[in-house]
Amino acid sequence: MTDPYWNHNVHYHPVVVDAVPEGCRTALDVGCGDGLLVRKLASRAESVTGVDRSPQMIRLGRADLPENVTFVEADYLDDTALDEGTYDFVSAVAVVHHTEFEQAVRRLVSLLAPGGRLVIVGLACNRTFLDWVISGCGLPVSLFLARRNGGKRGPVGMPMEDTTMCWGEVSEEARRLLPGVRLRRRLLWRYVAIWDKPAA
Repeated sequence: MTDPYWNHNVHYHPVVVDAVPEGCRTALDVGCGDGLLVRKLASRAESVTGVDRSPQMIRLGRADLPENVTFVEADYLDDTALDEGTYDFVSAVAVVHHTEFEQAVRRLVSLLAPGGRLVIVGLACNRTFLDWVISGCGLPVSLFLARRNGGKRGPVGMPMEDTTMCWGEVSEEARRLLPGVRLRRRLLWRYVAIWDKPAA
């Protein structure tokens, strides 16, 4: 499958898809945008739901709908929008920084079924000298990948927001809220957190 566009979030879609456990029945992509990742997850799960609060993004998602995909126009933080404890896999790419971190993570955890897997691809800001050095190392890679993929683009109207948490804060809070989380800082100013919810 050739992506219609490339950006720093799309770059990490393969990491998300590879994390889907075998035999996944129900998957949820939070902040799904135009549904690009949802369509990729549809090949790995029996049914996939994409949720986004942007009517424009949901319209784009519904334009070409695989049989096992459903789109919901809602805020995932709304307790009435999605059924808690029902998803074997939940992904959130560039989403959690749009609200308070703990609130976002606790809500994502509540949506997971026992034994389910959560994958967060997130952003953090630089605060220390080391943060700036590491982030600077990503600039040549970003320029190379953007050139190779026709430039950094995305669907028109995609909501964007800067993050206020630094790398150290994200790491500390993620490990507190998600005991045993596998968290790695990656290039292109992203981190990937993978966490398995206890089975019972």
